[in-house]
Amino acid sequence: MRAALFALLLLAAPLAFLSGARAATPDDIFAVYARGDYEQAARLGEAAHTAPGLAIAARAVLAEDVLRDKPCMDCLKRAESLARSAIALDPHYAYGQIWLAVALGYQARLTGAVVARLANTPKQSRQALDQALADDPNNPFAISALGGWNIEIVRGGGAFLARVLYGATQAEALALFDKAEKLDPSNVAVHYQIGLSLAGYDADKFRLRIASEFRAAVAGHPQTVYERHIQDRANDLLGLADRGPREALDARIRLYQGFAD
Repeated sequence: MRAALFALLLLAAPLAFLSGARAATPDDIFAVYARGDYEQAARLGEAAHTAPGLAIAARAVLAEDVLRDKPCMDCLKRAESLARSAIALDPHYAYGQIWLAVALGYQARLTGAVVARLANTPKQSRQALDQALADDPNNPFAISALGGWNIEIVRGGGAFLARVLYGATQAEALALFDKAEKLDPSNVAVHYQIGLSLAGYDADKFRLRIASEFRAAVAGHPQTVYERHIQDRANDLLGLADRGPREALDARIRLYQGFAD
């Protein structure tokens, strides 16, 4: 019954503003995003000129980019711009900061660690996530994203430099992942991102945890079309882990993480 009601809301909510009767609200824009119409959601969010609307627009652009076969730097730059516009209107709206950090993280995977460091990307991402958590301390997306930030810094620079230069550690990442899951144990996206982060970092060391995260993602109840797609990806990675070869699994992990190769 809940699933059917949700589907009806996704179809019905946008009708009023699409017909010009009223401006799109954040709920309206999110409904368009949730049904998978990412470009329309981005346009509506941008036109709304509110922090929530622009943040959803950034999220929509990111979702579309993540689901591409090849990453798109121009798309990531667009998501960054939308997120920064949301922050300019309200720096204390957590989701603007979260999607800015996510956009910068994906950009760093395309430019490489050296260019990202020169552009101060890791520090910008950390500052955005710190601000998001200051304003919304129990936001599972912000908490899991900060865990992913720690893992990425350690993976890229090694444990010593990551700790010295940025204060990033594996232990902090794992603690943040655990906290995000406790706060929202049914969140499909959080489970998937934790599994993907750990798979890209050390697929052997965290084999059991990675499999558990992907299984939880697959077993969850998706609230958006995007979550249904990442459930498929989690199931795909579980299958590759079971049947191999390892090279195929590693290549798929990098693809899903947004690397160019």
